Parts: sequence; structure tokens; C-alpha cells
Amino acid sequence: MSKKLIEIFLVLGVLVVINVLASFFYTHLDLTEDKRFTLSDSSINMIEEIDDNIFIQVFLDGDLEAGFKRLRNATNDMLIEFNSINPNVEFEFTDPSEGNLQKRNRTAEQLKTIGLTPTQITIMNGKETVRKGIYPYAIVNKGDRRTIVSLLEEQKLGVSNELILNNSVSMLEYKLTNGIFKVWNKEKPNVVFTTGNGELAAIETAYLERTLRGHYDTGRINLDSLFQIGKEADVLIVAGPQNEIPQRSQFIIDQYIMNGGKVVWLIEKYFVNLDSVAQYKFYVPRPKDTGLEDMFFRYGVKFKDNLVLDLESSTIPQVVGDQGGKPQIEFFKWYYHPLLQAGSSHPIVKNLDRVNVLFPSTIEEIKTKSNLKHTALLRSSEYSRYQMFPMRLNFEILKYEAEPQKFDKGPQTVAMLVEGEFDSYFKNRVSENMLSTLAKIDAQFVEKSVAGKQLFISDADFIRNAFNPETQQVSATGYNPWEEKAYKGNLDFMVNAIDYMVDDYGLADARSKEIKLHLLNTVKAKEESSFWKFINIGLPLIFLGLFAMIYLFIRRRKYAK
Repeated sequence: MSKKLIEIFLVLGVLVVINVLASFFYTHLDLTEDKRFTLSDSSINMIEEIDDNIFIQVFLDGDLEAGFKRLRNATNDMLIEFNSINPNVEFEFTDPSEGNLQKRNRTAEQLKTIGLTPTQITIMNGKETVRKGIYPYAIVNKGDRRTIVSLLEEQKLGVSNELILNNSVSMLEYKLTNGIFKVWNKEKPNVVFTTGNGELAAIETAYLERTLRGHYDTGRINLDSLFQIGKEADVLIVAGPQNEIPQRSQFIIDQYIMNGGKVVWLIEKYFVNLDSVAQYKFYVPRPKDTGLEDMFFRYGVKFKDNLVLDLESSTIPQVVGDQGGKPQIEFFKWYYHPLLQAGSSHPIVKNLDRVNVLFPSTIEEIKTKSNLKHTALLRSSEYSRYQMFPMRLNFEILKYEAEPQKFDKGPQTVAMLVEGEFDSYFKNRVSENMLSTLAKIDAQFVEKSVAGKQLFISDADFIRNAFNPETQQVSATGYNPWEEKAYKGNLDFMVNAIDYMVDDYGLADARSKEIKLHLLNTVKAKEESSFWKFINIGLPLIFLGLFAMIYLFIRRRKYAK
């Protein structure tokens, strides 16, 4: 008897030791097909380098519906892994619905002041259904710096809650690591807009810059007054030049790219807007001569001489009659304002809402001798076509029902990312004047770039915001005044693109992670419910009964002898 007690105590002792050791060491084995519990190398590298305390407060806690419990648990598991990699990353979960009514209201007001609004969900409380507000957010803090991370993806029309929650889980790693990086990064990257050639004015990009300033410094430079764009400019944005960009300015931008600079080009092919179309019975757009075509060709892209039309587009108002002295207005799809969709699975456009652009053109990939990678980021729908220059624009097309068979050119690329080692546009053609410019800054001509990134978009208006001088109010980026709604994808696309441009760790790799959602076939489950109940409940009982019978039979024979 004492020997058995010793064996029991030894087993219990081993279990206690294992549990104590497990509390100090976190590890797991990821056997899932999509490696959903494995962090990307870029995330691990960044977290390992954190040398200061990061505190993450998560508000997704308490009595939650099953889908949100999954999101909460996935967040908890990921933060535990962050902490196991680097103890400087600490976290806690808070339930804003705790306490009496007065405390809950006070908490809600405090969260509202920092921009957190609840998401309403329905949960079963005993026999009744209850509506409850939850906060699917995390706040990442480092000293006096903080950023808000939305753990829940945007609700989209026609997309099920299960799919939205699945996308939210798949985006957790990117969102949390990106939030940590933004508060931990000691210096804000600089996003610089060019001026001097008719580009968008500061007041026209005010909303975008206001959004960026939480984690970036923004500013403007006039290319005519410079000899060089230094490395202090992390991203250069050329936003809708109206005039020809002089060769000297092109040379400055070219050498900025050759030295590792990243550029976002927002280039419109034609002078055209709705007012010009409405003013005449028909309107022929006039080309914008920016002088950049040959330069872009060297960098691996070409802006075609066309305008893209798409059946999937935003709407504009038109007067269709008169009633009681008042004009009757109806809204029509304006095919020249396409609603673009993701052209690939690239991190910039993953889970992105539609982007509304105005009078875009097709961007083509050009094969070059350089080692370049082309990625189509935004495309029109499959129901697209284009008009080649010279084209006639008028509102007559709105009088007739659209014929889908005529929109037969397929998806047209409107935004293209090019990455790799670029050849200088001025290779083998550097003038004495250019050499003189380099001599003034004690610099050498660079004819081939280090690994770099350039983004080409055939519209600039999609980042423009309206400004009311009377109220001093700035509209949101992507705001459509006729539909009275803002296309959120416009702002998100630019922010994602800039984040990607300055991402030295490659954190965007985590944004590409896909977690497969294996949804239950409810119809089949209902039809076969009796069978599976038998498999899960009846069959184990049968096996247990058979085992008992065999055991009794063997026991009886043994003692009978």
C-alpha cells in the first residue's frame, strides 16, 4: 500500500513541477494548415527589438457572443506570444460594461472622448435576447504616445458576420504589430508633397494629412528651390501636377529614387471635370503634358491615352424634368467615376473597401532590363471598357440603359506598385548642367537604385477633400457630395500605401495572412443530425457496453478456473 502511495505522490509531484515550469515558459505547436498561430519573421524581429515598455489595453472582454469570444481569445493568445518573445510588451483586458449604470455611463463617455464608439451585438441571456454595446478596440501605449487599434474589420454590405470576424482574426497580427511599431518608432517618418507644378494644394489634402499626422510628419517642398531631396523625406508624393515638370526637377526626383527614395505618383492624363462636360453639348478632354511619359517608361509603366469606363461606378445627379417650377432630379451611374476593387492579394489592398476615382486611365506594365516586380493594386470591374484619345464626353449616354455586353474590355489596372532596382532615367545622358547641380551638393551621379518602391495611380482627385471657406470645414477624403457619403477605401488605400512604403521590417507580410473559415453546412447538419448524434453519443455507449461484456466474460472465465 505504501508503495502505491509513493507512486501517486511522485506522479502528482511531476505534474506540479511541469505546471510551474510551464508558467515561466510559453510554447506551442502549430499544426493548423494555414499556420494561424505562427507569427511572421518580420513581426518576431520587430518585437524582439523593443527596448521600452509597451502597454496594451484591450476593451474586448466580458459577456460576448461566440464569434466575438473567438476574436477576444485570438487577441489574448497573440498578446501572450508577444509577451513571451519580449516581456516589455504587457497587456490587460478590460470590460467597459462592468459596474453599475453610473460607472458604465462614465466609462462610455471617457471612451467616446478618445474616439471609441461601441458596436452593438445580440446575445442570449437565459431565455431572452439582449442588445449590448461592446468595444472591439485595443489602445497601445508607450509613455505619452498611443494609438488606437480596431480589432474588428469594417462591416460590409452582403458580407456575413462570420466572414467579417474571420477576416478580423486574420488581420490581428498586422494590426497589433503595426500599432506597436507606430508608438515605439522613435522618429516619425516624413511624408513630403511636391509643389510648383500645379499639384494639389495643402488645403485640398488637409484631411489626408490630418489623418497621417498621428504617426507621420507631413510637409511640402518646391522642386525649383532644391538641389537634392535628402533621405529625411521617407515618402515623396507627386499629387496631380497640371504643368510640365522641368527636366531639372525630374533629375532631382530621379536621383532621390536612385538613393532609395519612395515615390507615390498621382498622375491625371486629361483636363476634365463634370463642369466642363456640362458646359458643352460634348467635350473633348485636353491632355496634360507633364513631361513624365519617358521617365515612367524607364521605371516600367505606361499610362495609356484613354479613359476607363465601368458599370460599377458612383452616381451623379441630373435634371430629368420640372414639377411645380422645381427641377426633378434623379441619380445616374457615371461610368467615368469607377468604384475600384483590389487587383491582387497585396497587403495594401487586403480587405479594402471600394475606392472611388474620377476619370482614370489604364496603367500598363512595361518590361525592362531591370529586376522589377509589378503588382496591380486597384482595378476596375470585369464590366469595363475604355475610350481612346481623342474622346467625346457628354451626358447623352445617361439617357439610355447600359448594355453590359459593350463593357467587354475586362478589368483595367488603375494603380500599380513597382518594386525593385530601377535604372536611372538619365543613365548615359547626364548633362553638364546636371553634373554642376551634383557638384554643388558634393554628390555623385547614381545610375542604378538600391531596392526601392514606386506607386503609380492614374488619378489625384480621389485623395482631394473639399473645403468650405465660409465654415472653414474640410470634408473627408473620398467624400461624394451628391451621394452624401465618403468612400472610406480612398483614405484607407493611401494610408495603407504609405505604411507599406516606410515598412522596413516587412510587417505588411502579416497583412497577407489568410485564415480559412470552415463554415458549418447548416442544411446538411440538420438533415443528418440524427446520424451524427448516434455517432457522437450512441456509438461510444455501444463500445463501452461491449467492453464491459468482454471484461466480465474474461473475468468470469478466469475465476471459474
